[in-house]
Amino acid sequence: MMKTIIVEINNNKAYKILKSLEELQLIKIVKKICPPTKPKTFAGALPNEVAEELQDYVSKSRNEWHERNI
Repeated sequence: MMKTIIVEINNNKAYKILKSLEELQLIKIVKKICPPTKPKTFAGALPNEVAEELQDYVSKSRNEWHERNI
């Protein structure tokens, strides 16, 4: 029974090993370029309201730092 899997190759050594397996006729390399998928949402992203409050707080803190007289 033949199964198809997708493998992400991290370096040339791994690719050479796969090519060797193909030469032994143990596997067949099917070249299919898949563009990397982009997540639709970011894990841990702040809601807009919270992000705006945080940005306001950071801006206020920076202004207070510059206004200090020491």
